[in-house]
Amino acid sequence: MIDSQLPIRVLVVDDHTLFRRGLIALLSQDNRFLVGCEAADMGEALRCVAKQLPDIILLDNHMPGVRGIDGIPSLKEAAPTARILMLTVSENEEDLVNALRAGADGYLLKTTESGHLTDSIVKVLTGESVVSPEMTSKLVAALRNLPQSVPPPPADDGGTDTAQLFNDLSAREREILRQIAQGVSNKVIGRNLDIAETTVKNHVQHILRKLSLTSRVQAAVFAVQNGLD
Repeated sequence: MIDSQLPIRVLVVDDHTLFRRGLIALLSQDNRFLVGCEAADMGEALRCVAKQLPDIILLDNHMPGVRGIDGIPSLKEAAPTARILMLTVSENEEDLVNALRAGADGYLLKTTESGHLTDSIVKVLTGESVVSPEMTSKLVAALRNLPQSVPPPPADDGGTDTAQLFNDLSAREREILRQIAQGVSNKVIGRNLDIAETTVKNHVQHILRKLSLTSRVQAAVFAVQNGLD
């Protein structure tokens, strides 16, 4: 459980001083987080990792020298247990795919609200994958064009085949899963189906449980790779 690991040790890597300091100030207001080090480039980031092994690394992409995405393998080697969450302005589909392929555990835009960011940090540490809602449709598009570009969700250990998994979903759950794969938010799904957003959230949780998945991102990948989009 995450509570037994508090505070969560965070490394912030971003070359924009004002943004980096603002982010650190934001996280410092939440007693779940401890920013033990900060870095403006990949060299500093690796030195920080050597001094204090972080639980999570918040990583910008466009930095001087080595880009964040290109530095992920080195960070993974230096801190094998650390999670890496991209926090960037880039809405480029290729950057998203390359980050996930390199081993990033999530991809958020810098326009993400503070509450969503802190919730996402906790989700990533519990093994979930997180992607900004604005990027989900781009992830889906990338999967359609490059079906092997992003690793699929873990296979079901029980040996249940895909057809059986889909048969376990109700008609309403299949419709919601289809819209998740199209990058539609819970609020819009509720509007489309004329049901409450809380009802949609409940359906999403049932879908994830039945498919043995942990996040909407995995559900979208699963749906696209199995032709339910």
